Amino acid sequence: MTATLIWILVALVAIGLYLSWTAGRLDRLHARIDAARAALDAQLLRRASVAQELATSGVLDPAASIVLYEAAHAARQAEEEQREVAESELSQALRAVFAEREQVEAVRAAPGGEEAARELTEAVRRVPMARRFHNDAVGAARRLREHRKVRWFRLAGHAPFPMAFEMDDEPPAALADRAS
Repeated sequence: MTATLIWILVALVAIGLYLSWTAGRLDRLHARIDAARAALDAQLLRRASVAQELATSGVLDPAASIVLYEAAHAARQAEEEQREVAESELSQALRAVFAEREQVEAVRAAPGGEEAARELTEAVRRVPMARRFHNDAVGAARRLREHRKVRWFRLAGHAPFPMAFEMDDEPPAALADRAS
């Protein structure tokens, strides 16, 4: 009888340790999501800021400046619910303005344009990477949260269900060629 009680106690301790380890893993995944989201937000803000600066620099033609400025401003001011749409619209505006390599070369030829073009190229290159890191972390947390043990024992606590950030982040071809 005593041996049975000891084995039951050992099994309960092992189960408790496993559940504790799983809860810790889930907590680390949620922290990773928070860090990845902060990095994504920083890259999106940088991209919008660089686009806005370029739009107001006088380097672009007036129509392109207006399109780019309005899209960048909307992306910077968007509420959380509209953020994905606003960022996608900025991506579309960037592709429209920089559809041709000649436009990029015209920006480079302007005073201070080489630096502006380099910053914009880096910004549009980093956004997809930051989004991919965020969405990978979200996917890992979702897969873990779908396990029965996590649901039954409520190991996620009160943490909201992680959501991926879906947007059109394809860079303009003229800038993507330059980034390679």
